[in-house]
Amino acid sequence: MDTSDSADRTAITTLDRIGLKCRCRVAGVRASGPLRKRVLAMGVVPGAEVEVVRAAPLGDPTEYRVKGYCLSLRRAEASLIEVVPVVG
Repeated sequence: MDTSDSADRTAITTLDRIGLKCRCRVAGVRASGPLRKRVLAMGVVPGAEVEVVRAAPLGDPTEYRVKGYCLSLRRAEASLIEVVPVVG
């Protein structure tokens, strides 16, 4: 039994919970329908690294850097993207 796999599962959170200037990797996209298609087309695919760049004054929307470009998502959209924080 591999203990590192179970440690990775406990570290999974959602993109809306990642703090400013932090980086993470996409673990999965729970969105469905047109939203899922749009998010995947923008490069938010499993394994992609995402960095939180900045947030609006009230925290919605938030700007993320994905594959070299900036993308803004609302909190509700970001809550459907599962991520694992990158340490270091």
